[in-house]
Amino acid sequence: MNQNKLDNLKRPLYLNVYDELLLRITKGEYPVGSRLPSEPDLASKLGISRSTLRQALALLQDDGLVRNIRGKGNFVIDSFYKQQDAVPLDKLSNPMHKCHTSRFDRIDLDYRFDIDTEYTKKILKRDSSKVVALERFYRKENVLIAYAFTFMSMQTVERLSLDLDNREQILDFLENQAYTYANYGDIEIKYTHTVILDDPKEKLVGRNECFLLLENLYANEEYPLMNTKFYIPQQFSKIKLNVFK
Repeated sequence: MNQNKLDNLKRPLYLNVYDELLLRITKGEYPVGSRLPSEPDLASKLGISRSTLRQALALLQDDGLVRNIRGKGNFVIDSFYKQQDAVPLDKLSNPMHKCHTSRFDRIDLDYRFDIDTEYTKKILKRDSSKVVALERFYRKENVLIAYAFTFMSMQTVERLSLDLDNREQILDFLENQAYTYANYGDIEIKYTHTVILDDPKEKLVGRNECFLLLENLYANEEYPLMNTKFYIPQQFSKIKLNVFK
């Protein structure tokens, strides 16, 4: 028996299945956005058991190549084509664009004024006559696939000369300029089964299983520029951390 055959015998079968499915995805046989054949059909085509197939699919899901939608099947997602330029979470930039595996067609913005409460005093670390609550709705093909909620003090809004009626300016600040203006930030990662949106008509895909990223951005002050909660459904998430000894 030659060495190649020996190596194949030592290698778990599900890894060979993973490689075969990855090859079919990269060659376009299963293009981005398509649904894979049902598990019984795919297992039959590959000549393997369903348990082996599920191991391979689980690995593809862990690597951000496939996502499973309960009751609908397994779908190829576009994160594979973004992996080369993925940005680690420890770099100061918008975590939604680093940790969400999909691209967004549009981002809608809503805001309202709230009175200062003990909660906003705690998270913004200052007293304010009122605060601004801003919601961002991240959509793809009109489907809500991510959500963010931000608190900012009115002092910060006024100091930065932000025009709340200029939604394009505010959205650009929240998505991009705030990370240029800030010097550092902190992020706490949690997992939640509850996402409450102000508008009950809004339905976030995968809202019962979301990663919650709690972010504070700072310039030079002791209080944050803004406090944001990013909700990323588990099925769309890819969180990368750098660690050093």
